[in-house]
This record gives sequence, structure tokens and C-alpha cells, in this order.
Amino acid sequence: MATPSLIPAGDFRTSYAADTTIFPSSASRNAAIVGALLICFAPLVFTEYWLSILIQIGIFAIAALGLNILVGFTGQISIGHAAFFLFGAFTSAYISNNLPIPVFFAIPLAGVVTALIGLIIATLAAQYILLDFFSRADWFSGGSVPASANPFSIFGYTFRGDRQYFYVVLGYLLVSYLLVTNLMRTRDGRALVAIRDHYLSAEIMGINLTKYRTLSFGLAAFFAGIAGALYAHYQLVVSNEGFGIERSILFLAMIIIGGTGSIMGTLMGTAFVVLLPESMEWISASLRGSAIDKALSLNTNITFLREIAIGLIIIAFLMFEPDGLAHRWRQIKTYWKLYPFSH
Repeated sequence: MATPSLIPAGDFRTSYAADTTIFPSSASRNAAIVGALLICFAPLVFTEYWLSILIQIGIFAIAALGLNILVGFTGQISIGHAAFFLFGAFTSAYISNNLPIPVFFAIPLAGVVTALIGLIIATLAAQYILLDFFSRADWFSGGSVPASANPFSIFGYTFRGDRQYFYVVLGYLLVSYLLVTNLMRTRDGRALVAIRDHYLSAEIMGINLTKYRTLSFGLAAFFAGIAGALYAHYQLVVSNEGFGIERSILFLAMIIIGGTGSIMGTLMGTAFVVLLPESMEWISASLRGSAIDKALSLNTNITFLREIAIGLIIIAFLMFEPDGLAHRWRQIKTYWKLYPFSH
């Protein structure tokens, strides 16, 4: 009688290469490839409205990924991430409007310039410093008038509409996540994690704390700048409105809910936060005209309720699931992998 195949329940990695591999198994690698291919068909399936939601998730996930390098992998805190996001948006719009540089090259340049600013202003006060700069530098930000941004173009071809711009954001999202995944496998990436886990031990091992802490600010600003540039060329206008400290707190919520120090969790947390207002709108519509609606005035206070919901969710995750959605997803996979046995 044939012996049934058994699924190993332990961790049998015996080399550094196996320990740092991106995909723990060929099945997970194949699933990621299939998932990436399937998402390419989204413009053929989803409506314009849901495509705009997916584009927002992709853009904000790139920004949140940068913040996770700083907070999740290095153990530092930042409440100025939205300002770097906005700086990248203004920079890319300024470059493409005033220099003979196409948008395709303006976006990475905006990321580099934002990274340089992040290296210089590696401080919690960056949010207020940059917002004050935007309000004064009319030549750069347009002042009280929103700055215009050109549509995304490459080699003379202009991407118009959500169905075409979706592929632009998807391309930048995949490249960004591959870059950060591989960064964490390098010496510099391990140095950032060592600083987070125990900075005194890291310093004794010869890791330059100032260098890597500053580097983490620069990397976080780089991805925020890339995301901001993508946002600018998607909206075609850029303004200061909506990018105060509350937006920085939303970016923090994305990585806390998804899981600090988790690349996959960053995407999950971003999707959760972006879809939360849609859920609140659905709840508001379902309760319209009811006693609860009259008591809470849901139709007029939906933004207020969203802020309350995000705050409560952050507290709940910090108390009951500090490792975020990524940890819960790993537990679900482990459960089904070992089902019906438990360990």
C-alpha cells in the first residue's frame, strides 16, 4: 500500500540562503505569480469606481511601505510622512512642468529629491517644516492655487483614464515591493532590523546608529516621494489640503493594522484603511432613516465616524493583535496546512 505524503510541520531551513529566500516554498511563489497575472485583468473586470479604489490602494501602499521601513524595520517613529508624500507630488509636478523631462523620469527624480530632503530633515517636526514651506513657496507649490501636474507619459504616449493608469501604479507597486523585500535581505537591511531589536547590541557589533537611522528616514521619504508623484499625475492637481498630520496618522494606521515589520502586511493594512470609508458609507446607507441614523446623524457625520472607527481599530489591534493582519494571515495558513492536527 502506498505511503501517504506528509506535509512537514517544522522549520527545516539549514542555510542562510534558505532563511532569506523571498518565497518559503514553490507553491507560495507560484501563487504570487498567478496573483500578479490575475490582477492585470482588473481593468477588464472592475468598474471605473473600483479601479480608482485599487489605484488609491496601490499609491498609498507604496507610501506606507516606506514608513514601514522607518517604523517597522528600524523602530523609529514619524508623524511627517504625509508631508514627504506631498513634497514628492509637488516636486514631480514642478519638474515635468518646468524642465524638458517627461513624467516617466520625473517620478523617480521626485523620489530621489524627496529622499535627500528626508536625510536633511530627519525629525518629527518635518510635517510642520514642509507644510510651512509649501505655504510660502508659491513658485513651487502654487500657494493658495493648486499646482497642476501633467498626465503620465512615456516615449510620446500618454496614459489617460483609470484603466490605463492602473498599470502604471501596478508596475511601480511591484517594483517597490521587490526592492524593499530584497533590501531586507542585504547587510544594510539586517542592520536596520538590528537597530530596532536592540540598538546597544547593534552598536557594539559595529553598526553606525546615526548612519542607518538617517538612512531609514531617507528611504522612507524616497518611497513617499514616489507615491506622491504617482498621486499628482493621477489627480493632475496638487494642493496642501488633506495632507496634514491626520494623513500621517492614517499612514501609521496602515502599517499598525497590517503589521509593523511586515511587507505583505503593509499592503493588507493599506487596503483595510482605504476600504474602511467605503464600508462606513455602506453602513450609513443601510441605516438611513432608522432610529440609529436619527440619533447619530450618520449622513452628516460619516467622516467623524470614520475617524472614530480608525482610532478604535488601531487601539484594538495594539491590544489584541499587535502583529497585525499579516500575523493573523500566517496563523490561518498554518492552521490549514496542519489541518486536522493542531500543535
